[in-house]
Amino acid sequence: MSKRALVGALTAAAVVAALVGGGLWWRHTKAERDADEQSAAAVAAFAKGWSQRSFPKAGAAFVGTTAQSVQDGFTKATNGLGSGPVTVSAGDVARDGDRATSTLRTTWTLGGDVPWAYDVPVTVQRTGDQWAVAPPASGSLWHPELQAADTLTATRTWGQRGDLLDRDGEPLMPIGKVYPVQIDPGRATTATVTALEKIVDEPAGSLVAKLEAATKAGSKAPIAVITYREADFQERRAALDDLKGVIYPAREQPLARTRTFGQPLLGTYGAVSAEGVAKSEGRYVAGDYAGVSGLQGRYDVQLGGTPGIAVTSSANPDTPLFSKDAVDGTDVKTTLSPDVQTAAESAVAGTGEVPSALVAVDVETGDVLASANSPALGFDRALTGQYPPGSAFKIASTYALLTGGKVTPSTSVDCPKTFAVDGRSYKNYEGESLGNPDFATDFAHSCNTAFVKLSTDLGDGDLSKAADALGLTGWARTLGVGNAFDASIPTNNGKTDKASASIGQGRNLTSPLALATMVASVARGSAIPPALVTEPAPTGADRAPKALDADAVGQLRELMRQVVTDGTGTVLRDAPGGAVRGKSGTAEFGSKNPPETHAWFVGYQDGVAFAALVEKGKSGGTVAAPVAKDFLTALAR
Repeated sequence: MSKRALVGALTAAAVVAALVGGGLWWRHTKAERDADEQSAAAVAAFAKGWSQRSFPKAGAAFVGTTAQSVQDGFTKATNGLGSGPVTVSAGDVARDGDRATSTLRTTWTLGGDVPWAYDVPVTVQRTGDQWAVAPPASGSLWHPELQAADTLTATRTWGQRGDLLDRDGEPLMPIGKVYPVQIDPGRATTATVTALEKIVDEPAGSLVAKLEAATKAGSKAPIAVITYREADFQERRAALDDLKGVIYPAREQPLARTRTFGQPLLGTYGAVSAEGVAKSEGRYVAGDYAGVSGLQGRYDVQLGGTPGIAVTSSANPDTPLFSKDAVDGTDVKTTLSPDVQTAAESAVAGTGEVPSALVAVDVETGDVLASANSPALGFDRALTGQYPPGSAFKIASTYALLTGGKVTPSTSVDCPKTFAVDGRSYKNYEGESLGNPDFATDFAHSCNTAFVKLSTDLGDGDLSKAADALGLTGWARTLGVGNAFDASIPTNNGKTDKASASIGQGRNLTSPLALATMVASVARGSAIPPALVTEPAPTGADRAPKALDADAVGQLRELMRQVVTDGTGTVLRDAPGGAVRGKSGTAEFGSKNPPETHAWFVGYQDGVAFAALVEKGKSGGTVAAPVAKDFLTALAR
């Protein structure tokens, strides 16, 4: 072969070799790229399944097991962390042959929106044509410090709860021990639950029905029955100890001096309902306890502080894998006086099953000293009730008349049985007539027709202005109590509207606290909005005293004294503790004929102003005035 031919042949061979080698190199790098992509895809599918809490749905594959089996293990291991979101993101994937590793950044959103983030190593390997997650030979997929059978639990922690304080800085509801009596449906029998009904004074068959319903539903959750304080529980403990399937796990919570003390104002502390959890925006989770009504509920965020959380494993429950400390709550200070509150509650308890309320206000400061309701566990009529004030409003009407120069205490004002305004006839209580007495006598005996006659001399805005001046209105939103009501005394829109308003009827509505505030203004000589919660200080409260007409106030005090010495309030003439000044009220309401009536007596003694209400009472002087006397008698003790 010639030299040129030899060179050509060698060159051709080199070209062929290069082409063959290049093809092998291309096929090799494509296989490597495919392996990289497939291993990364396996890691990503695992991360997606974890984030979605569903590995079968995400298409994740596992070596030596199924996605559903891994799903079951995941659910068991992590169910105790709650149902909050979890996000899992994969880091870079490092492949070495048929195995690859990565790190998953895992973030759980625990109760209270607390994030818990940690890294988890993950290994994937090639099995045949598929890349799949290889569970560790020992340990867990779900946390680097877990073993295969371990489970995770997130437990809420709470710091020290703040107190509701009285005016002297002492707790109104200090922490005490309670015993929630419950039925364990897995162990209780019909016989033991029947016996329990008698011990806790529940209707026969009522708890048995609950047990049967739980059994039928397959529920294992304890059935709540009643919660006892320490003393009440100890009285029943021996009997409860004998009942199989009846449990009473002790816990601590804020407790007033009695079950009904300060209720419903102070409120209650208990298990947060499912609705409460849903509305809390992550503050509460199922199983939490918190203030659920009254001031305990309204100020729970401040009293309860910020919850913490601890995540533990079943293998080492005493050493958290993660924790966030709780923040202690802070106190809420009120103006309440326990002694005055106790006196008020003893007074309204005397009305038995008839609903009643009594509010007491410190004359010097305008602070609420007591807010009592009967029944104590019902509606907060003392602070949120809306009632026609009846003749108790004649204090405001008289202030309008006196400051407007329409009358003096010595002015003769007829008190006929009836008096008509624009064709509408008004009458006195039980149709009595006083003849032609002076205005002081009309006031003392609460003559409706005299006030209706005098109302024709007033302007349409005079009664509303007098009510505002005496502090009846404008403070409900700064009292610090949910749904508090002051008074609605609208400008009158004509003669009959004004005539009705002058005797506390028509469109006039007040709460007991509003009337007690009005009386305190007369006693003080200036108007100060009432206060009940002082820390945290309500926003927008202006408690600067606003002076009243001194001459009118002085005359009103004498008129109110005459009510007690020689009028409708003589039951209080000999009340202990000093001279009482007041005004009775009988307020018609409803559509019955004759109308039903609420009974009022409002007044003050020394430095305490008060308003007593008895629903559907016959008259203020005969029904509400005795309640006021009981209050002052108890207070004097």
